[in-house]
Amino acid sequence: MKILFICTHNRCRSILSEAITNHLADGRITAYSAGSQPAGEVHPLSLKYLQQRGISIDGLQSQSWDDFEAIKPDVVITVCDSAANEACPVWFGNTAKVHWGLPDPTKLEGSEAEIQSAFNSVMDTIEIRVRGLLSLDIAAMSGAQLQTTLQQLAEEI
Repeated sequence: MKILFICTHNRCRSILSEAITNHLADGRITAYSAGSQPAGEVHPLSLKYLQQRGISIDGLQSQSWDDFEAIKPDVVITVCDSAANEACPVWFGNTAKVHWGLPDPTKLEGSEAEIQSAFNSVMDTIEIRVRGLLSLDIAAMSGAQLQTTLQQLAEEI
């Protein structure tokens, strides 16, 4: 299964989702991330906090969703509200589309401890959702069943 995580600027939440999913999935799922208006660089704190958890940051980059037409993802998951409201590229076609809204920890102004706590909270939420996904028999699900189940995961957590 291939999952494409989308956030408008592809510099934090979608990057965190890609890295955490690939770390936990052990090859069962391949995750990618992209943005409709990519920033061109990954937020440095995203990289810092991934490394602190022992999650590889190799190959992570901010890139456009146009770069992923050829991979034909099975699922597209938006992680920011603005991306969820954007018109998706035509090539997404009948791909299952789900919104896993996450707060943006890069927008927080506060102490280093408060910012770290915000990143950890977002990363914990991603990890719980991905573990929930990995507990499912996703190969046996139709696209509609998968979409409904993934949306339920987001609503529960």
